[in-house]
Amino acid sequence: MGNRRIGVAVSDELGLTAQPVLTLERRHNSREDLRSLARLARRFAVAGIVVGNPLHLSGELSPQAAKTQAFAAELGQLSSLPIHLWDERLTTREAHQILYEAGHPRQQHRKVVDQVAATLILQSFLDRQKAGDTG
Repeated sequence: MGNRRIGVAVSDELGLTAQPVLTLERRHNSREDLRSLARLARRFAVAGIVVGNPLHLSGELSPQAAKTQAFAAELGQLSSLPIHLWDERLTTREAHQILYEAGHPRQQHRKVVDQVAATLILQSFLDRQKAGDTG
């Protein structure tokens, strides 16, 4: 979850693959962002929400991680869905690399990089779930 944009991805019904959905442009009122995400969760009939947790490379909590965790807790209350915080370190960098390798001009990355990063985060979570490790 960024300060300006939130990438949204969903999995297939079996929880095998993640697909990008959209990039939500943040509003000044985080309540509106929460309501938009809760609506998307209902629309896609999700069973839980995975939120990227922006830790420092050392694994320590960053100031953004504290904001993200508070936002995630509010989203859990509003949506009544379980929230899973998931390490998102380096996913934006990886998303930029994927877009670059796919031939997308760097100027156009901003429009989709958050969706790609969200997809990477969700896929990582799904892969770990399939392996039987929920940590």
